[in-house]
Parts: sequence; structure tokens; C-alpha cells
Amino acid sequence: MPKIAFHTLGCKLNFAESSDLLRRFKNEGFEEADFQDKADVYVINTCTVTAVAEKKCRNAIRQAHRMNPHSLIAVIGCFAQVNASEIAKIEGVNIILGNDNKHLLIDKVKQWSAEKELQNFVKDISRLHTFYSSYSSADRTRGFLKVQDGCDYFCTYCEIPFARGRSRSCRIEDAVRDAGELALAGKKEVVLTGVNIGDFGKGTDEDFLSLIRELDKQTAVERYRISSIEPDLLTKEIIDFCASSRAFMPHFHIPLQAGSDKVLQMMNRRYGVEHFKEKVLYIKEKMPQAFVACDVMTGFNGETQEEFDKACLFLESLPIAFIHVFTYSERPDARAVKLHERVPMEERRKRSEILQNLALKKKKEFYKQNISLLTSVLWEENEKDGKMYGFTENYIRVSTPFDAAKTNTTEKIRLTNLSSDGECFEIV
Repeated sequence: MPKIAFHTLGCKLNFAESSDLLRRFKNEGFEEADFQDKADVYVINTCTVTAVAEKKCRNAIRQAHRMNPHSLIAVIGCFAQVNASEIAKIEGVNIILGNDNKHLLIDKVKQWSAEKELQNFVKDISRLHTFYSSYSSADRTRGFLKVQDGCDYFCTYCEIPFARGRSRSCRIEDAVRDAGELALAGKKEVVLTGVNIGDFGKGTDEDFLSLIRELDKQTAVERYRISSIEPDLLTKEIIDFCASSRAFMPHFHIPLQAGSDKVLQMMNRRYGVEHFKEKVLYIKEKMPQAFVACDVMTGFNGETQEEFDKACLFLESLPIAFIHVFTYSERPDARAVKLHERVPMEERRKRSEILQNLALKKKKEFYKQNISLLTSVLWEENEKDGKMYGFTENYIRVSTPFDAAKTNTTEKIRLTNLSSDGECFEIV
């Protein structure tokens, strides 16, 4: 039985797609292997969001070739889409597939033979309108359901429209079907994923609000979470629905990217800081205990010390629970490389550290605000130091002594015992 090993980098969308591909290979008689072990086929599903991500892609290819020089190595995904020529120069690569045809991976692997030269199947993705459904099922507790792909926003720092193509999505009936399959597989929680998920249904008679309404009726799924949604697409109607729904959790992840209007304009974002603030405040009005997280990038070209200080003050003023901090990384094809003066890398790291500390502060403040809250926790499978962990409805991490019988079950609890580091509630 041939062995296949996957190494996935980047977003939840990539993980959903890798899981779907692995499931297909298993159906064809392949055995899953750990990427650190010897395999007959290695698949690297790549990311191009940052230079660090691309470096990890290259290192993974070299690692696979060292592990088994006679293996077949397939490189797929975003980095493959935008820089296939560079990947083709790396020793050991046999197949390169972009985001328009990586669903054909199993056919290409079965057709490949050692006598063949490198096969590069990457082509222009700009006019792609076909959507390929996928979902992840490796985690026993939760599944990631892909409902949208591509992006039409063309922010100046981002290559994703070139790597993923234009915005497109599945039909609602397909998403409901896939959610049902995840429920049948035992998943209690489903996370909706996409590149620009709020753009769901663009060009059709469907929209994101209609999608979540129909999914909420899929009663076999206990919990839904929205992975990330742009502030200009997060409507009051969506917030209102989540506040009253059966299964959508009080948990929002909203990309902010910059905390000053000047930098947002340079990024070609479609909102200002006041618009963002209004959305956060409306969520907290409707769901006071909601977990609201945001993405913030620092060190963007033209971000002065004054603009950074404005951003820190703005973030400090928001009732958010966490900040996902990213250090700006120049993307060769993104317009930002031609705009404004670059911030020195040392200064970028300094600003990133400041924001990381603010993120931890915000998280601890949020946890303290929830002391004595009566809620429910979904326990996960993994054991660490004799403990098991789970998340509440509003995404607070909780630990308890490991009990295999609790795995993938929901338990009513009261949050009373906050750990000494403020990172977790402990149930004893």
C-alpha cells in the first residue's frame, strides 16, 4: 500500500482542502504517513501570504527530498500558483499544481512515472469561476467547511487575488449537504472558511446571511463559527441573526489590518476606523460576552510612528478580546512594494512586539470579564500533561483533568478558576 504524507501551510482554507485531498487518496488505497517519516508521495500545500511562509514551503520540499530521494513530490496551492518557476528549480519536485487544478492531484499522481520530467500544470487563474467544495475531517471535534474562494478586493499588500483568483462560492444546498456529512462523521462544531467569506454568493441570488440561516437549520451540527469576515461585509442583519440563532457562536474574527485611516487608505481597504468601531460596538451591544478578535498588520510601507501610535490608542479603546498581529512582509506582485518609504525591519519587529503585548493584555481582560459566567464547553480529544482542553461558546479556553469519556462532548460549566497566567480557566 503506497504511503502519502501532507504538509499544509497557511490558512484554515488550505487545511480544509488538504484534508479533502487526503480523504480521496485514502479512498484510492493510499495510507497516510507523517510528513517526518518516509513516504512514497509527499504533498506540500503552500502559502504565499508572507516571505516566511514561502521559506517554509521551500524548506518542506527539501525536507521531503532528503527523507526519500525516490519519492514523488507534489507542490500545490498559493505559492505554486504565483511562483511555479521558482519551485521548478528546487531539486526533487515532480508535480506543480495551482489553485485551479489541485483537485486533480490524485489523477496526476497516478499518471506520473519516474521516467517523466517535471510536470508543471500551473496556468492563469484570473478568469476561473469554478468552485471546488472541500472540508476537513481530521479533527475529531470540529470540521472546517469551505464555502467561498478567491477575492476581488485587491488590497495593495496582498497577492491572494493572483493566487486564488476572483471571488466565487458554492451553492447553499451544497454547503448544507457538506455540513450534514461532517455531522455524520461526529463533528460537533463546524467552522465556515473562505478567502473573503462575506462575499459568499456574489453574482448569484444567494448571500451570506441566507447561507447561515439555512445552516442554522442543520440541527445535527451543535455549533458553527465564522472563521473571518470583512468589516464592510459584516452587516447588522448578520450580527442580529447570530445573536438569536440556535448554533452560531458569539465569536467574530474581523480583519482590521491598520488602526489609522491614513494607512487603511494606503492599503486600499474599504472602511475607516470609525466604521470598524461601530461594528464591534454593535456586536457587544447585542452579545455582551462575545469574543471579538481582529487582524492587525504593522510595519506597512508608509506607516509612520505617529500612525502606529494612533493605531495603538485605537486598539486600546476597543472592547476586543484578542489581536492577531502580523509583521508586514513585502509581496513581489503586490502594489504596496512601490508605495511610500519602507519601515526598517528592526522597527517592524519592535512594533509587532508592542502589539503582541497589547493582544495578551486584551485577552486577559476579556477572560476576567467572564469570571462567574455560566456557559458550555466542547471538550477536545488531545491530552497534554494529564489535562484536556476545550472552548466555550464565546471562545474561552478551558482545561480539566483528562477524561476520555468527555471527548467530543459538551458540558455546562461556570467559569470561576482562572489560571495564574490568565490564559485559561481550570475546571477541577
